Amino acid sequence: MTKEHRFIRIHPRDNVLVALGDLGQGTLIEFEGQSFNLTGPVAAKHKFAINALHPDDSIFMYGVLVGKATKNIPRGGLISTENIHHASSEFHLGKRKLDWQQPDTSKFAGRTFMGYHRADGSVGTANYWIVIPLVFCQNRNIQVMKEALVDKLGYKKAKNYESEVEQLIGLYQAGKSTQEILSADMQASAEESGAKRFFKNIDGIKFLTHDMGCGGTQQDSRALCGLLAGYVTHPNVAGATVLSLGCQHAQAHILQEEIAKRDPSCSKPIVILEQQKVGTERKLLQEALKQTFAGLAAANRNERKPASLSKLCIGLECGGSDGFSGISANPALGYVSDILVSLGGSVILSEFPELCGVEQELSDRCVDEDTARRFMDLMITYNARAERDGSGFYANPSFGNIKDGLITDAIKSAGAAKKGGTSPVIAVLDYPEKVTKSGLNLLCTPGSDVESTTAEVGSGANVVLFTTGLGTPTGNPVAPVIKLSTNTLTFNKMPDIIDINCGTIIEGSETIKQAGERILEYVIKVASGQEQPKSVQLEQDDFIPWKRGVSL
Repeated sequence: MTKEHRFIRIHPRDNVLVALGDLGQGTLIEFEGQSFNLTGPVAAKHKFAINALHPDDSIFMYGVLVGKATKNIPRGGLISTENIHHASSEFHLGKRKLDWQQPDTSKFAGRTFMGYHRADGSVGTANYWIVIPLVFCQNRNIQVMKEALVDKLGYKKAKNYESEVEQLIGLYQAGKSTQEILSADMQASAEESGAKRFFKNIDGIKFLTHDMGCGGTQQDSRALCGLLAGYVTHPNVAGATVLSLGCQHAQAHILQEEIAKRDPSCSKPIVILEQQKVGTERKLLQEALKQTFAGLAAANRNERKPASLSKLCIGLECGGSDGFSGISANPALGYVSDILVSLGGSVILSEFPELCGVEQELSDRCVDEDTARRFMDLMITYNARAERDGSGFYANPSFGNIKDGLITDAIKSAGAAKKGGTSPVIAVLDYPEKVTKSGLNLLCTPGSDVESTTAEVGSGANVVLFTTGLGTPTGNPVAPVIKLSTNTLTFNKMPDIIDINCGTIIEGSETIKQAGERILEYVIKVASGQEQPKSVQLEQDDFIPWKRGVSL
């Protein structure tokens, strides 16, 4: 792909081209010996027909079925929601296709990162203490603990917008009109150095509130306990304080059972306190603060030490996707995925609604038939449940996705799947199961960004690589979330939330291989604590457990 090219055909089977820049009506398209003119303007990221299409004709992108024409579309005509609808191919249990082209890993062979080694053999890229409620009615007590601990122990971020509010008060008191206030030139808050950490080897104390634990289904409460157990046993977590009311569905013994599933010999300090047993709020919080402080003091003795890159478990995520996602940032992550798998590491590809249409390829890549069957069963069951609730995978694309070229779920999915590279699928996990095998793991989650990221980290991801075309601030309390833009415009517009620009691939100044290697170099720095991605700097601590069947 070069700067001179204004469009691209992604796969030889495709019958549409993708505009790499805005193309005006009448633009001459010269492609494979053919010449034709665009019948109307085509914005960057959108698609146009190579040949005339008729109602019910198939639309192919990435080599797979992504839609069906609903009306006549002329050669050079724009593909849109007005003239096609979602369609995807049926899938079945096929033959194993496990041969793959492993990338050259010589540049990374023998490389290490500086991480926190745990008793179970895992290695953290950070060292956090977490404070979590088993039920939503403990959220207030969690907030009180946060107010008591964060500032005093040196974890409060200095940046705030108090000075901006003071400016607004001053303008109002000076008698300025509403219009004058709205048009005022606000002065940025002065940056102050944060307080020094009391515990130098603890990266922070994170408070993971939620709205679950009681009043829902028993299945959701069990899944919540499994997710929380995933965070307690997570390699980036040194220990945990758990607050329980006592009478809720999500019982402490269920949490302990789920912890034992993930780490039978768990030796991390875990404080579990039940308010209905302890008594008053003051007694509960004083005991929680004492035991948390003692746990922090013990966890502070752990220091970063060299670890093999095989100890990395990377979550692969996308959100605010656009028509360039499957061409630039997502295949770059696919290259990173293949390198890490070749080095003995683990990667997680999730967001099952965004794998609709590529089921056959992924099931064929599963290491055995049982694994393939599990993937297909989860896809079928999830879609059927969504349809019973009045929707289906076809409804997954958001308004922003559609506006920027992802007009069917299958188009979105075919590009999203590129994050998983080309290696065999070593395991298929149902939420909130833990990754236990090196290689490419498929994890059943919604396509919703925060729910999926929350789940990937709960399954063991100690770094998350998150691609975005439109821009999103999504982060996680305990795992660094590295944001990668699919295009340079978004990167330049939102440098405060995006770490890496993959628009270089669209512009032709960098190959997918070069971008992938650049990304992995940055991952190593982040995993070693040498770099902080923007989501960590901004404390974008998003945490939303999944309620099964509610979310796409």
